[in-house]
Amino acid sequence: MTETSTISGYTLHRVLGRGNTSLVRLATGAQGQLVAVKIPHPETLAVQDAAERFGNEVRLTLQFRHPHLVRGFDGTPFGPGAFLAIPYYPKGALNEQLAELPEKTLPLPAALRILADIASALTYLHHQGAVHQDVKTQNVYVTDDGRAALGDLGNTYFVAQGGKTSGSPFYMAPEVYQGEATSSASDVYSLGVMLYELLGGDRPFHGHTYEELMVAHLTRFPMSMTQVNPLVPRPVGRLAELALAKRAADRPSADQIRRALLSALGETPADEVYEEDAKPEAEAARPMGRHAPAQVRPLTSPAPEPEPEKGARWNPFRRRK
Repeated sequence: MTETSTISGYTLHRVLGRGNTSLVRLATGAQGQLVAVKIPHPETLAVQDAAERFGNEVRLTLQFRHPHLVRGFDGTPFGPGAFLAIPYYPKGALNEQLAELPEKTLPLPAALRILADIASALTYLHHQGAVHQDVKTQNVYVTDDGRAALGDLGNTYFVAQGGKTSGSPFYMAPEVYQGEATSSASDVYSLGVMLYELLGGDRPFHGHTYEELMVAHLTRFPMSMTQVNPLVPRPVGRLAELALAKRAADRPSADQIRRALLSALGETPADEVYEEDAKPEAEAARPMGRHAPAQVRPLTSPAPEPEPEKGARWNPFRRRK
């Protein structure tokens, strides 16, 4: 599929971004709404692992329904007509928004709100028995009113079905570096890195190579959040530190972090209510978008080499100036 290709039901406009595996274009849907349409490159479709990863992203994005997960409007997982239509985020991904700020940090209430939304999304995924595997600022999108959504479900899998271990080195838990399976606790560790990044202004661990990052995550401990930013409420700071525990069993749950963040915002934490739980067995038989798969397969990729400190990976929703 090329830049001049058409997709039934959508009027394609300018290119929003181009990456190694796909092209993203601004489009107008049948209802007149602006959307982002992600289209895999022909080379992506020609490589089985890459094609399956894109198909996994399409199917799970259409399947899951939560206000803080990027929503899938329509899509086709496989074949020459594969695509995924999702909301258009004019401001781009969170890492890009942070890079444009003078001090590279958000006001404390805004940071707490974004983190609470992502913790809520993870609480939902873990309730469904799924692991995201790629929680990072590059996969977080924020609306004009400051609410966040977690995207990129290409590496997500259901624990009951199994899946390949994956992750991004700056956010990977120690057990992932050691070749162990990912879990909800691995997602919490990645969220812990984000807590330090948004509340403290920097990631807790650094390294110029994969090996340096691995040593840092395996052997070093983060500074106390109280020292990093005294304005962060103590319960949130303590959970941020615990989220980076070396042992997975010592980490809090995403829901515990969600509740602490909401309390810090002055809100009364309530139990998450799931209006439409995503059940892999039942959903597999229901048509999603333009494709009715036989089953939702756990399709993921091996852990990549570390990204550079800034602009780590291409963001499909970046604005073109």
